[in-house]
Amino acid sequence: MNKQKTKFKQTEIGMIPEEWEVKKIGDFLDIKHGFAFKGEFFSVNEIENILLTPGNFKIGGGFKGDKLKYTTEEPPKDYVLKEGDIIVTMTDLSKMGDTLGYSAKIPPSNNKKFLHNQRIGLLKFKSNEVNSGFIYWVLRTKQYNFFVVGSATGSTVKHTSPNRIKLFQFGMPPLPEQTSIAKILSSLDSKIELNQQMNKTLEAIAQALFKRWFVDFEFPDENGEPYKSSGGEMVDSEMGKVPKGWAIKTIGNIVTVKGGTTPSTKKQEYWDNGTIHWCTPKDLSNLGSPVLLDTERKITNKGLATISSGLLPKGTVLLSSRAPIGYLAISEVPVSINQGFIAILCDKETPNYYILNWIRFNLGIIKNMAGGSTFQEINKANFKSIRIIIPNSFALREFERIALSLFNRIVSNEIEITKLSRIRDSLLPRLMSGKIRVPFEVQK
Repeated sequence: MNKQKTKFKQTEIGMIPEEWEVKKIGDFLDIKHGFAFKGEFFSVNEIENILLTPGNFKIGGGFKGDKLKYTTEEPPKDYVLKEGDIIVTMTDLSKMGDTLGYSAKIPPSNNKKFLHNQRIGLLKFKSNEVNSGFIYWVLRTKQYNFFVVGSATGSTVKHTSPNRIKLFQFGMPPLPEQTSIAKILSSLDSKIELNQQMNKTLEAIAQALFKRWFVDFEFPDENGEPYKSSGGEMVDSEMGKVPKGWAIKTIGNIVTVKGGTTPSTKKQEYWDNGTIHWCTPKDLSNLGSPVLLDTERKITNKGLATISSGLLPKGTVLLSSRAPIGYLAISEVPVSINQGFIAILCDKETPNYYILNWIRFNLGIIKNMAGGSTFQEINKANFKSIRIIIPNSFALREFERIALSLFNRIVSNEIEITKLSRIRDSLLPRLMSGKIRVPFEVQK
C-alpha cells in the first residue's frame, strides 16, 4: 500500500483514477428479500435457529452477534444463510439511519442456523468482474450510507429497498486492486474481531468466577478449598443463608449514587468545541465490552457547570436507568452523564468490577423495581434500596486481584480495537477514492 502518483479523471461521482470505471451496485448483483417468519414461533431461548434482524448490524456496518433472537419455526432451505454471505439491512429504527443499508458478513455458524429474515437483503452476485469482498466494503462507506439514507422512506422508521441500493454508483478499480483493497481492510477487521472475541472470553471467565465465589459461595477457604461444599459455616440472613462473617447491606450504603442531565442544546457555549466527555445510553449500546473510552458528544466547562453530578472520575460504574435499563460499563475516562444513567462511585473496600458483576447478576431485580407508564425507569432511590451481600475483605481482595488483571487486559484490548478501527475507518474512504493505491504486484 502506498501513496503513488495517480492521474485522475472527472466523473459523475467526482474524481477517480483514470483506469477506474464508474459502476452501479446493480451491475454486479441482485438483492434477495428475506422470509417472513411467523411471530408465534419466536423464542427467547437459545436454540438452533437464529433469526437475524436489523439489530444484528453494527453502526457503520459489520455483524453484531449479541442479543440474538430465535425461532422454533422450520426454515425454508433457501433462507438458511451460509458463512461469508453478505447481507444488508433495509430497515433502521434510529433517527439518523445509523445502520440503514450497511453490510455485514455471516460469521461461522458453530452448529447454529442463521436465518434470512424479512427486511434483510442477501447479496446474490451475478458477475466475475467484481470481488465480493470489495463490494462488502463499498457498502460500508459514508458515501453509500448518505445515498441510502437520503433516498429512504419513513420518518421514525427508515426503509430502503433492493432497487434503491442497486442504483448506488461507485468507482471500480481493476479486479486485482479490488482484491487487495478488500484484503487490507478485512485483515484489520479480523484483528479487531480477534480482540473482541478475546474480550468475550475474559469477561466470561470473570463472570464465572463471580458466580462461583459470590452466588454459589465456593470461594477458596483458608485451605484453598471451595468454601460451601467443604463444610464452610453458613448463617441465616434476610437474603437466605450466607457465609459466616459476610454482611447484608443496601447498595446505597456502600456506594455513592449520582444522576445527570443534558445541558441546553440551544446554548452553543455548552457544546461548541467541547472537550469533556458527555455520555448517553447510546454510547454504551454498541460497546463490545463494558469499557467506556470515548463518547459521541463532548461539552464545554460551561456545559459541565449545569450538571449537578459534575465530572465523574475514571472508574465510575455506569448503568443505563431507562430506554432501556441495563447497559453497563466502567468509564476509563472522566465523564459527565445525561439523565439516562445511574452512576455508581465505589470506594476502595468495594471494587467497581465487583459492583459491575453484581449488577449483571441482579439485573432482573433492578428491572422489577422500575416504574413508569411511557417507559420503564429505575430511579436512584429505588436502586439505593436494593440489598446486596458484602463478602469479607479477604474474598473481595482476592476477587479484585484476579478480576482486575482480567479487566486490565480487556481495557488494553479495547484500546487496540479503537486504534485499529480508526485506522480502518481512515483508510476506507482513501482506498475507495484512489487517494491511496494498492500496488498490483502484491497479488499472486
